[in-house]
Amino acid sequence: MKGLVYKSTGSWYKVRSHKGNFIVCRLKGKLRIKGLKVTNPVSVGDIVEIEMEKGKETGLISKIDTRKNYLIRKSVNLSKQYHIIASNIDQAVLVATVTQPNTLNEFIDRFLVSVTAYNIPAVILVNKLDVYEDEHLNRLADWNSIYTNAGYTILPISVEKEINLDKVKKLFKGKTTVLSGNSGVGKSSLLKKLLPNEEIAVKEISEMHQQGVHTTTFAEMYDLPNGGHLIDTPGIRGIGVVDIEPKELSNYFPEFLKLKPFCKFNNCVHINEPNCAVKKALDEGEIALSRYNSYLSIFNNDQEENYR
Repeated sequence: MKGLVYKSTGSWYKVRSHKGNFIVCRLKGKLRIKGLKVTNPVSVGDIVEIEMEKGKETGLISKIDTRKNYLIRKSVNLSKQYHIIASNIDQAVLVATVTQPNTLNEFIDRFLVSVTAYNIPAVILVNKLDVYEDEHLNRLADWNSIYTNAGYTILPISVEKEINLDKVKKLFKGKTTVLSGNSGVGKSSLLKKLLPNEEIAVKEISEMHQQGVHTTTFAEMYDLPNGGHLIDTPGIRGIGVVDIEPKELSNYFPEFLKLKPFCKFNNCVHINEPNCAVKKALDEGEIALSRYNSYLSIFNNDQEENYR
């Protein structure tokens, strides 16, 4: 029978069958994903074939249906292998904050490149609007200009004061959404607002380090009250640019991609080439310097772990 994976703990999987009941399953033998070295062959969001174990209430996963997409990160302990965070995603939503803590532009850009490379539409929710002072509102205005120009949706919210939460609910309705964000940005608090009947751990931000404490260990899918699924993800420090050739990187910066046909060379990587339309747009202020710096950093293979 068919089932949808709601949670993976590494060796056991929580699967909802087509009949609507949950079954705890394990893998039947060793499943391999062709062309992909991963630590977890089955991920949250996978549609799988399951069969019941004889005389037991547990099941076996015997097959994984073809995925339409997935989100991936480097394995924590195995640098040459990857971990699939979630699959079959309609949109990826990043929760960010201008302060308490400060989400770095490069972290946002790495996230956007990652999801754009796997054909997943992205939205940025900027939380804690209720505590922003003038300097924070100015930075929020900069973000709005930068990311709207790049073709992304950015929505300021306050989970605490429930500002724009109705827009968030409308955004999530009927879709499978992956929700990501650094510790302390209010991701778990948002989940509690959206899923009032679920038990979701929330921990306060650390004043000493201005970082939150990770409250999620494994990715898990929840059913939204008004339809759709929400996938909560663990801390995403290692998320990002996996198996993207440097010469292809600019394809995942939408504002660069639009200008690429106007470059003198069709293989232009927008660094040292003459008559580069991207660099011209940068000089004229049509492309944000922060986006270009992120591009250079990723191009030069800076370590993602240095950004949080």
